[in-house]
Amino acid sequence: MVATGTVINVVAVLLGGTLGTVLGNRLPERMRQTIMHALGLLTIVIGFQLSLETANILIVLGSLLLGGLLGELLRIENAIDQLGRWLERQTGAGNPSEGRARADGSPSGATTFSYAFLTASLVFCVGPMTIMGSIQDGLTGDYTLLAVKSTMDGFASLAFASTLGPGVIFSALTVLVYQGTLTLGAGWAEAVLTDPMVAEMTATGGVLMLALGLGMLQIKKIRTGNLLPAIVIAPVIVAVATWLAA
Repeated sequence: MVATGTVINVVAVLLGGTLGTVLGNRLPERMRQTIMHALGLLTIVIGFQLSLETANILIVLGSLLLGGLLGELLRIENAIDQLGRWLERQTGAGNPSEGRARADGSPSGATTFSYAFLTASLVFCVGPMTIMGSIQDGLTGDYTLLAVKSTMDGFASLAFASTLGPGVIFSALTVLVYQGTLTLGAGWAEAVLTDPMVAEMTATGGVLMLALGLGMLQIKKIRTGNLLPAIVIAPVIVAVATWLAA
């Protein structure tokens, strides 16, 4: 089985991210800052919309609390940062000693690379289009939904990369692994992930996007990476609640 929709999505992110990285070096700092603020505002709006998908805010709360505790124990944010540093060393995408401060106020160098990687990965992989599009592609071969998402991600990666740098390009790896896994395991995913589960996963992911938006606007830097387990915990809580109510 070929995950056509995921391949298109990966190519769109690679092209957009590469073009944005090239253009970003030629944009004045004030222009990069304005673009980042616009992206931050849009990320907050999208996160708010997605968070309204929940049918029970207590499920989102429980997912975030349990996910945050697990993420802090596993030090996921630190692991993501180490991965970003490793990718940067392997590709020569930047030099930590020469890294410049970004428009979003995040640190320069490898840490900025990791921040860009995490931010773009979350934005591109959170939402019902990712889950439903991947399952649809895997079951029927219809990748229309993912094609639409790819167009959106392509433009988004261009904008993100113009301010955050080459770390955005490597979010294509996350898209490849996450969407590809959902597509190849579409039969299993459709059987396991009910509509309420997808809704709570989406809502929880929306809250994480709100956290990203606050960071982009330099309001509050939140260790969003350590909250990632919440997205996996959300459907588990839904399953347990459904079982108890039966």
